[in-house]
Amino acid sequence: MNDGDVERLVLEFRQGSAESFEKLLRLYEGPIFNAAYRILNNYEDARDVTQNVFLKAFENLDSYDQNYRFFSWIYRIAVNESINMRTAKRPLDNLENVKVEESDTPEKALSQAELGEIIQGALMALGMDYRIVIVLRHFQNCSYKDIGEILDVPEKTVKSRLFTARSLLRDSLSSKGVL
Repeated sequence: MNDGDVERLVLEFRQGSAESFEKLLRLYEGPIFNAAYRILNNYEDARDVTQNVFLKAFENLDSYDQNYRFFSWIYRIAVNESINMRTAKRPLDNLENVKVEESDTPEKALSQAELGEIIQGALMALGMDYRIVIVLRHFQNCSYKDIGEILDVPEKTVKSRLFTARSLLRDSLSSKGVL
């Protein structure tokens, strides 16, 4: 769905179409959940954040400024909600609900799960600013421009944070023998 279609759905919802909001929810529910999960590393918390994001979007859609992309607006809500949830739930929770793809052998599945845990652990060890740019860029495939809009920072800042975050991740994974 392109930006024009999304803007049309927003306009239709503002005019009273509940069906349009449901379409927006279906379109963004998965990506919002995935971003929240990568930031929080907790399935239930990510579900709660996803619910809160759509509740806030529903309640505040009249304040959405159409000079910005809807995608950026709703992702900003998701990032803020994830940060709020993370701040409220210190200390760091243990890994839960790690999903492993089915593989040919139990040994391969175990190896993939261990690697996933190491990578997720390294990601969770990053500061929130660095973790968010990694999640948005590498797990949500956002452009530098989109990340800048979501975080309300210049693209230059996004690139700088990504550079630092990648270096920190590389160092952390190297020290664990992954790279």
